[in-house]
Amino acid sequence: MENTILTQALIILLLPLAAFVIQIFFGKRLPRQGDWLPTSTMFIGLILAILIFGQVLRNYDAGFKINRTFEWIRLGSINLSFGLLIDNLTAVMLVIVTLVSALVHLFSIAYMHGDVRYSRYFAYLALFTFSMLGLVLVDNFFGIYIFWELVGLSSYLLIGHWYEKKSASDAAIKAFITTRIGDIGMFIGIMIIFATLGTFNFDEVFAGVAAGDKLNGGMLTLAGILIFFGAIGKSAQFPLHVWLPDAMEGPTPVSALIHAATMVAAGVYLVGRTYVFYSADALLFIGITGAITAFIAATIALTQMDIKKVMAYSTISQLGYMIAALGVGGYMAGLFHLMTHAFFKALLFLGSGSVIHAMHHAYHELHDHHSDPQDMRNMGGMRAKMPVTFITMLLATCAISGVPFFAGFFSKDAILAAALETAMTSHNPTHLVIFIVLLACAGITAFYMFRLVYLTFFGAPAKHEVHHHIHESPTVMTVPLIVLGVLSVAGGYGHWFEDLVTKPNLAAYATTGVMPPEVAREAGHDVSHTAHTMAMWLSIGVAGLGILLATAFYYWKKFSADAMAERFKPIYNFLLNKWYFDDLYAKTALAGTHLISRASAWLDLKVVDGLVNSVAKVTVLGSRLSGWHDNRIVDGLVNLTANVVGWFGATLREVQTGRVQNYILMALGAVVLLYVLQLAFA
Repeated sequence: MENTILTQALIILLLPLAAFVIQIFFGKRLPRQGDWLPTSTMFIGLILAILIFGQVLRNYDAGFKINRTFEWIRLGSINLSFGLLIDNLTAVMLVIVTLVSALVHLFSIAYMHGDVRYSRYFAYLALFTFSMLGLVLVDNFFGIYIFWELVGLSSYLLIGHWYEKKSASDAAIKAFITTRIGDIGMFIGIMIIFATLGTFNFDEVFAGVAAGDKLNGGMLTLAGILIFFGAIGKSAQFPLHVWLPDAMEGPTPVSALIHAATMVAAGVYLVGRTYVFYSADALLFIGITGAITAFIAATIALTQMDIKKVMAYSTISQLGYMIAALGVGGYMAGLFHLMTHAFFKALLFLGSGSVIHAMHHAYHELHDHHSDPQDMRNMGGMRAKMPVTFITMLLATCAISGVPFFAGFFSKDAILAAALETAMTSHNPTHLVIFIVLLACAGITAFYMFRLVYLTFFGAPAKHEVHHHIHESPTVMTVPLIVLGVLSVAGGYGHWFEDLVTKPNLAAYATTGVMPPEVAREAGHDVSHTAHTMAMWLSIGVAGLGILLATAFYYWKKFSADAMAERFKPIYNFLLNKWYFDDLYAKTALAGTHLISRASAWLDLKVVDGLVNSVAKVTVLGSRLSGWHDNRIVDGLVNLTANVVGWFGATLREVQTGRVQNYILMALGAVVLLYVLQLAFA
């Protein structure tokens, strides 16, 4: 069975890579520009993932694990290995990634029809899926980092698909650079692990942490927080959350793929996969970060009118939920919500894509190229025109809002129960604050999601001429909605996820203090049962209150949202401007970067170039002086010597006549001269 599962997993991994290579080089030459190739490979991968999942369920073992490792690089005493790891968590993640990816590929066939870079779009989808599957399957930190960066690269390519739009190219660059900031911290954390333990392999690292003799105490906490920085970037956690809303500039199916179940969920998966690595202090840091993120994003979503921006901030908030759950010890709850969120958020993104597609078509029919097809103020009354889209989005909205008997209710209930249980047993007031924040976010989420449904599908149409041209999306787009709609209802039933994805044995690795909520449960099972019961009823209560308020404002019209916004205008503007994070970064990080760039440019132009130019001038002057010295002194002396020699030569030439008589006369004269001189000096 192990060899069969390994083979199937390897095929799942390599199929999208092969599809990418063929599509990027030959896509335009294939029938239908090759859209069928990556789409079919995704569905083949989904079938194989379901087969693996079925085998894992049929032969259930809480400790099930298949690990195949081979030597990759050997440099002296350094030996880097690489391999595949398949366990219960991997089996679940393979189904989630391949399912959402396959449905997004199918949905894109109609949504992206006629796009100028149609074949390239599907190539990048395949590359992204390969990167995400590799991240799920590798068995070491170094491998995760490789695929982590590939996910970042492919998401950059997809977000900037319409790069001729400045907003899209800027969003792609913003996403790439912002996530790189978190990746730097992750890389440093990985290097700390390797420097202290000499390995990247998960099992060996966890064994080293359990031994506690090399990596422990503050260094272990630091390494854990730095590893988590990668998740802060990829999963859009505070303060690196600012890239995700702008990433909505990419095609809507890309938003469903990247921002629902895969890329942004990679950070949650990373924390879950390496859960035993985090100390109690690191987990508290993770929990606080998640709670802050969930609250900030939820409050911003209250004021957004762009349907995709609402989804974007909702995604950030739900990711904060998952991260906070892991931080308070809700290992199963956080990963469970990762799965259910993949279903209902992918549906919400694809449903909003269906709405945008219909609006865009209507504007095209009216030759209106200026109105925004994503602005909910231009919608209204669309449920009769788009019944499938409406019903499926309503199901997803109930799921994300935590309405009982929907998938999101079970996972949210598990998160709140874990947070409350930890607050009751840890005696740390911070855990209680985290629970209260998450509870408040549940109510806010229900409010802004039903606000979206009422503004889009209920009431009178904002523009009757546009409404006349609205119609349901084609079957190739509605089938994925129906599949995800079923999963948004049924995906959370039973205890199969809790039984399958069991929490690791934290006690074996808790070298720096016991991790929550394993802390001193004085009341034992009673605390767990009480926390679960209280959390469930509180969750239902706040969700019901949020839905009731949304209904009162946007369906019954008992209150005016505009009047309320005017009454609390400072708060409304604060939320509308996204807590001024973009402005803050523009005036600090961006302004600082521009200042440094200008200072560097001045230094380069004035100092460096000035020195270079000064040296050049000195060199030119020196060359001129050297030329004068060479021409006047050196050449002068040489010429003088030559002239003197020439003069003597010319003079002697007059003496040498060639006549013997003259030579005898000269010799006689010399004798006479010598005789006279002798007499004179005698």
